Amino acid sequence: MRNIKYFVFTLCLAAFGISVNAQEQTEKELKLSEAIQLGLENHQLLKVAQSKVELYEQQTSVVKQQRLPSATLSANAFYLGDARILDTDLSHVQAVEMPNFGNTYGVQASQLLYKGGVIQKSIEMAELQTQIATLDLRQNEQEIKFLITSHYLDIYKILNQIKVLEQNKVLSEVRLQNINDLYDQEMVTRNEVIRAELLIKNLEQSILTMKNNHAVISNQLSYSLGLPKDVLIIPTEDIEDKLISNLDYYLDLARQQNPILKSAKMNIAVADKNISITKTDWFPALSAFGGYNMQRPMTTSIPVLDLYNNTYQAGISLTYNLDNLYKTKRKVQLGERQREVSEEAFTYVNQNIEIGVNAAFVKYKESILQAELMEESKDLATENYNIIEAKYLNQLAITAEMTDATNAKLEADLQYANASLNVLFQYYNLLKSTGTL
Repeated sequence: MRNIKYFVFTLCLAAFGISVNAQEQTEKELKLSEAIQLGLENHQLLKVAQSKVELYEQQTSVVKQQRLPSATLSANAFYLGDARILDTDLSHVQAVEMPNFGNTYGVQASQLLYKGGVIQKSIEMAELQTQIATLDLRQNEQEIKFLITSHYLDIYKILNQIKVLEQNKVLSEVRLQNINDLYDQEMVTRNEVIRAELLIKNLEQSILTMKNNHAVISNQLSYSLGLPKDVLIIPTEDIEDKLISNLDYYLDLARQQNPILKSAKMNIAVADKNISITKTDWFPALSAFGGYNMQRPMTTSIPVLDLYNNTYQAGISLTYNLDNLYKTKRKVQLGERQREVSEEAFTYVNQNIEIGVNAAFVKYKESILQAELMEESKDLATENYNIIEAKYLNQLAITAEMTDATNAKLEADLQYANASLNVLFQYYNLLKSTGTL
């Protein structure tokens, strides 16, 4: 019976081991540029935006077909009844036999020659809409790039925090060993040992939390990059100082490159083009037309002949809707009001972009100064920790001082690790505000 229990227990352990191994994640090293490229190729939002661009391109092709002539082909077959001749008092005089089978064939074609350039302006309108859809795609690309960059730097930050925590854990384990030596010599009490052990456990819990956060963010990022869901992304980007210009440079860059601003400006051009199309209603439509017809029987002769009557026509038509004289003016006024709205919207967008660039520029410069301050704080905290630890081991400092020094060092190390990455994040945020990420 005992052997059976041991066998079952062994199988359970084996199954548990297989389960744990099945849940292990595969590490994948990526540079930031590689992650962004994968996102641009696989993110679903960009696929939707690209489809929208292709839709407007196809719509432009359809509008261009208005340049082509319209043509119709018709064919009819019918039964033609005998004619009945009536007197002026509607009394029956006689019946006239006629060919009872009739059919017609016809070809008609027409081509708009002029109507204030409405066809060309409609094509230009469709092309403007395609350009706006392309700018929307560019803006979506900026959003996806920044999203991927944020997740990527979050993972980088987590790994740095894990590294700091593990380094502090090593120091804590060394200190625990020293405290155990003092405890064996009856120079400290048991609670000193317990404090050191608790600190290590707290560090282990923090490391576990950071590793789980790493797995969660990697899973979120894998959807954007089109990677397997069990992949564990490992950033390999080198952190280096970025060249920075003055604020005016980034403001000019935003005015020239930001897709949101370009789209707002394009909306003004669309409003202008809409006004031009509306004004074409003031012009008459000049068209050319032509046609060919065959009709049987010939009912224009007496008696009716069972023969085909072949005719053709060609000419020019001029048409004008008189109601356009008083309706078009209101439509043009509406279009001008829409243009005013587009101009105000452009001014509003331009102001917001300038505000965003200015804020991003200030935050970037602030992050650089913060990183320098955090580096100094880290050095001071490390120096303080070394002094307090030496005093503590020589019974010249109390436990509270050692705890404060340990916490201060850990906090300074984490803040410095975060500050160096925050510089990189703020730099990319500055590029995003200009639309050039």
